[in-house]
Amino acid sequence: MLLELVAFLVALGVLILVHEYGHFRVARACGVKVLRFSLGFGRVLWRRQRTADSTEFTLSVLPLGGYVRMLDEREGPVPVGLREQAFNNKPLRQRAAIVAAGPIANFLLAIVLFATLAWMGQQEPLPLLGTPKPGGLAERSGMRAGDRVMALALEGGPWQDVASTAQLQWPVIEAITEQSVLNLQLADALGHGRREVRLDMRELGTREPDLAALTRLGLGAPLREPVLGEVKADGAAARAGLRTGDRVLEVDGQAMLDAAQLVGIIRAYPQAQAEASQGQRWRIERQGQVLSLEVTPAVEQEGAVRIGRIQAMVGSAPQTVLVSHALDEALLIGLRKTWEQSWMTLKIFGRMLIGQASLKNLSGPITIADAAGQAARVGLPQYLSLLAMLSVGLGVLNLLPLPMLDGGHLMYYLFEGLSGRPVSEWWLERLQRAGFFLMLLMMALALSNDVTRKLGLH
Repeated sequence: MLLELVAFLVALGVLILVHEYGHFRVARACGVKVLRFSLGFGRVLWRRQRTADSTEFTLSVLPLGGYVRMLDEREGPVPVGLREQAFNNKPLRQRAAIVAAGPIANFLLAIVLFATLAWMGQQEPLPLLGTPKPGGLAERSGMRAGDRVMALALEGGPWQDVASTAQLQWPVIEAITEQSVLNLQLADALGHGRREVRLDMRELGTREPDLAALTRLGLGAPLREPVLGEVKADGAAARAGLRTGDRVLEVDGQAMLDAAQLVGIIRAYPQAQAEASQGQRWRIERQGQVLSLEVTPAVEQEGAVRIGRIQAMVGSAPQTVLVSHALDEALLIGLRKTWEQSWMTLKIFGRMLIGQASLKNLSGPITIADAAGQAARVGLPQYLSLLAMLSVGLGVLNLLPLPMLDGGHLMYYLFEGLSGRPVSEWWLERLQRAGFFLMLLMMALALSNDVTRKLGLH
């Protein structure tokens, strides 16, 4: 719990700092006097100000945001000598640049993080597919455990080589969202015997690229060898004579190609066996020798279902490969990933607005904290990747044309540029009030989604 909280606060602090620094830096460049730069809202916990005339930097008690307070005649009297430094007296193009600078800073952060990760390189699982879900789209299309994805192509697009599972995930999400066809070139683990399969995402019956859709697709997790890890003393595996490092070759005459396949057979033991005392016939490989053992999984109740367990870790870590790129290529990857995720996020917002996507896609602080904690546990590259994705989401959210957001202010300036006059105070007041209630509604909905996810109701 502590890790989730720390990872969440660090991520939030970085994103807010970068966003507000964008506003601050461009405001200063345009000659606007900045009165305060604050991380957080509410009571001030820490402040620093070099001179009485310089910007005051503060850290406040509520960390869910920040602000840059600029000199502005609409917020109070401004001395005659400082009027040229007031935000409201600057040309339209400068005011628009100052407002847009926050979201742009978030996009730049995402580009830098994505590019840095691509340049430094990451150990990523090889695109070796695990056992497809029985009856799922992947299995019906002819995909099998152990298949290696060599290349992919979205409908009408060019073929792209695939070096890791990470390069497979985004095209799958895009194909689900667009309800298009994803073509894959598959081979065996050594890259021999290429063949093509066609995945028509319209057969999934959903546009939402959530966990349920990916499960229905049935691509499976990356291939993990059916090798036993830690064996619990006095557990079913230990009583049967199984040891750490044993490779499972067969169970009841069925070849084991993947750890997920083995786990499924163990869990299905109560339904598969006619008699509770009848064990499973396992063939294993141990230090070059092939042994036959009878394994009787323990039967446990999980909700309304009885399942089998052997009290041992099943499956080795996926095979990985170091994927890295030259600096110029990494920068292009950073740009491409930021654009793709920005466009996808915007499309999902649009589809939620017109009812084509569920409002359950909205996530709040609890879900983000969980994701940050999980990423931090895996490692720094995964945490930085999550930070980049959150930065994209924050940039897109702030550009939405809603009052109180940067995008709402940019809409005001667009009206001013087209009509030659600013939005009236009467309209500003009512639009800001409507925007406030919209933001409260979005926050309440996101928090409600978080709670229902936490309770397993989604």
